[in-house]
Amino acid sequence: MMKAMLSTAPGGPESLELTELPDPEPKKGQIRVRVRAAGVNFPDTLMIRDLYQMKPPRPFAPGGEIAGEVDAVGEGVEGFELGDRVLALTGHGGFATQICIPAAAAVKFPDAMPFEDAACFVFTYGTSYHALKDRADLKPGETLLILGAAGGVGTAAIELGRAMGARVIGAVSSEEKAAFCRELGADETLIYPHALEGRDAQKELSAQIKKIAGGEGVDVVYDAVGGNYAEPAIRALAWKGRFLVVGFPAGIPKIPLNLTLLKGSQIVGVFWGAHVMREPELHAANVADLFRLYGEGRIRPRISARFPLKEVPAALEMMQYRKVMGKVVITME
Repeated sequence: MMKAMLSTAPGGPESLELTELPDPEPKKGQIRVRVRAAGVNFPDTLMIRDLYQMKPPRPFAPGGEIAGEVDAVGEGVEGFELGDRVLALTGHGGFATQICIPAAAAVKFPDAMPFEDAACFVFTYGTSYHALKDRADLKPGETLLILGAAGGVGTAAIELGRAMGARVIGAVSSEEKAAFCRELGADETLIYPHALEGRDAQKELSAQIKKIAGGEGVDVVYDAVGGNYAEPAIRALAWKGRFLVVGFPAGIPKIPLNLTLLKGSQIVGVFWGAHVMREPELHAANVADLFRLYGEGRIRPRISARFPLKEVPAALEMMQYRKVMGKVVITME
């Protein structure tokens, strides 16, 4: 019998139920993976509340990123054998001891990469690399501001920004998080208020960004926060700056579009999941780049917390309340 942490009704992390189910059998074109580790990401907290773009039929296990070993192969599958180490983006279903996935969704990863690193790799680095490389066209010598820099995608953006030759400013909500970002290689850090209320506070944040950036402002903003933090960052853009819309745990911002006219700037959406489906060849090339950077020691998931499967609710609460620095991973016994 497999174990899975199931969402049986819309609700918060406390609504999840640890359940035993019959082992799934792979269908044609599928492989079954014995999950060794699963990454925790912010969409998991939204999906269980029916607040995410994708709404799986219930009951379902959240968990969109896994690493493990192939332990069964379905009809017609080629290129995979029992025992192969694979990672995959599953959308959901990852908080379980076994999962059946399309063979085409699985990626073999190097033996030198631990399961925990593999389970925390593609979602955050894939998102940030697609954002900085494909959407922002980040150039060496440019200045990159990252809002929410201590989170999963934020820490990946710090490392990738540095690897791409940018000057990196990490914006976070505490000195502890700022120190963490500096350890990762951020050139500068900025601490913003937990609640940014009122025009004066927004103007002050924009002025802080400009002062740290120097010159005309920042070339690229990587916004993984949203809410009232977005507009001050856009106001701090340099001429022809690019503002990347990555996520909005602080709320969906309302932006005066005249700012884009005044600065000749761009507001660019980053929907990495759609990119993976619509541009699979570009995604595959990006993943190959990321494996190379990992092998060179230039990027590595910073795992700050590990939880067993039965404690998935605690892991999601940590993510939901933005207490995470780096990555959180679920490990299977």
